[in-house]
Amino acid sequence: MKSFFRLAILLVFISSSTGWSQTSDQKQPKVVVITGTRFTYPLVQKWIDDYNKGNPEVQLIIESRGTNDPSRYDILIEAYEPDEEAKKVRDYLYIARYAILPVANSQSAFAKVYSAKGLNKDLIKQLFFHDITSDKKEIKTPFTVYTRLQKAGAPITFTKYFGYEQKDILGKVIAGSDEHLLKALLRDSIGLSYLPVNLIYDQTTGKPHAGITVLPIDLDGNGKVGDNEKFYDNLSTVVQRLEEKNAKEIFNLPIEYLNLSVSTDPNPEAIAFLQWVIQNGQNDLHTLGFLKPEQSRLGKQGQFASQHGK
Repeated sequence: MKSFFRLAILLVFISSSTGWSQTSDQKQPKVVVITGTRFTYPLVQKWIDDYNKGNPEVQLIIESRGTNDPSRYDILIEAYEPDEEAKKVRDYLYIARYAILPVANSQSAFAKVYSAKGLNKDLIKQLFFHDITSDKKEIKTPFTVYTRLQKAGAPITFTKYFGYEQKDILGKVIAGSDEHLLKALLRDSIGLSYLPVNLIYDQTTGKPHAGITVLPIDLDGNGKVGDNEKFYDNLSTVVQRLEEKNAKEIFNLPIEYLNLSVSTDPNPEAIAFLQWVIQNGQNDLHTLGFLKPEQSRLGKQGQFASQHGK
């Protein structure tokens, strides 16, 4: 009998010290796990910080993507259009766009020459892609192209836009994220690459990060780069110029949507967060280097909202 009472006391002690009770089970923390494209994390973290001001009880966690997605997540961020099979098992919200620009190490002669000349479509293809059918022109200034090793949003968008696949990019391949591509570019004085706009610019100053030169492109598709197409010194100007144009008026500059998706049986807290993003998420896009969705996509945000209860 004494042993029974000692065991009962021990269980009460364990229950009180660990929070093991029916009441505490009913108060499990509200957790939402988010993963996906790394270059979006500053934007997503801003959303989380703002959301938690009014919803401090919800724990939103960004779990960094490695070579594979985490074993469990509630929201997936991708930077390219999903295929039809993926759309059958996940619901998608298109909340922002991103642009990709060619960049060079500022120390290079290439950066100095082509920040003045700019790049047209033929030159972009010659610099970045393996294409035996293209008409090669002599390029006298040295350069080394850097690209991503893993399948990822930015290289998929960049290559698809110009009619290629990621495997067709020339140059040195870098393991890791787009941030690693940026570091490789900065380490090589003749480095040349492509990056999403938000990684190119310092959000505090609005200027390109030290060591990076943005190479202007033939935005109107007339085969040459005019002075009015050299507007890459300031982030706000870049965003304004790209947003004020219809997509059909922009040439040689890949622009793609970011999408946030949930399973067809989603975590209710994930849905609540995405409903908040629909209402408030566009406030921070410009300062963090992203473009707002086109009007044609705003209706799909409403469709997502109504589909999930609001």
